[in-house]
Amino acid sequence: MQKLMGLMRRCIDDYNMIQAGDKIAVGVSGGKDSLVLLTLLAGLRAYFNKPFELEAITIDMGLGMDYSGIQKMCADLNVPYTIVKTEIAPIIFDHRKEKNPCSMCAKMRRGALNQAILDKGFNKLALGHHYDDAVETFMMNLLFEGRIGCFQPVTNLDRTGIIQIRPMLYLHERTVDNFAARMELPVVENRCPVDKITKRGEVKQLIFDMSKTYPDLKERIFGAMQRYPLEEWAPQGRYKRPKEQPDD
Repeated sequence: MQKLMGLMRRCIDDYNMIQAGDKIAVGVSGGKDSLVLLTLLAGLRAYFNKPFELEAITIDMGLGMDYSGIQKMCADLNVPYTIVKTEIAPIIFDHRKEKNPCSMCAKMRRGALNQAILDKGFNKLALGHHYDDAVETFMMNLLFEGRIGCFQPVTNLDRTGIIQIRPMLYLHERTVDNFAARMELPVVENRCPVDKITKRGEVKQLIFDMSKTYPDLKERIFGAMQRYPLEEWAPQGRYKRPKEQPDD
């Protein structure tokens, strides 16, 4: 865990993600990525040189998902936990019967989460995107939209004043998966009826297939994003993310 927190801290330092006195909300979906992020940030509080507050927030979409395991986890981590009840799923699937529900769902979840953060007076939102997510998003933009781009490590949402940070960008998906399994984190099964039926799944498989011929493909794409650089992707330091990562 210490090695993973070290990688995350380097990412935080490279992109100046956290300042002293920050009030940081972690968007917890119930998936492994957000639970790993919460665990590592909670551990980082003990020795990070810039003190910050931390709280976990879940947007309950009305799918009947059980978050009791996360409630216990947050109590063990000494992190306040808020569940915001919504009717997003019934609105999208039952009332509106959206043919392409993912975009509408994401927009409604973001709105509910941002409002909860503003109500609580937090200034930053930590999201669980990791290294593989960044590479896949870059490829999705290239293949499906014909543009060079990706989400930013730090994003200032002008309309709300909330700053989004992505502290796990130096962690491989495999590293995150292994840590979640070893720590037996209380991952909540996603009951969304269209879960995993996405373009991202197609791109993930494409990258996997191409990596058989070009083993350094993901490293080269990620490095190009930093060196090009994409907007806000140039790190402040000269840290190079290692190809091989620890299993703990």
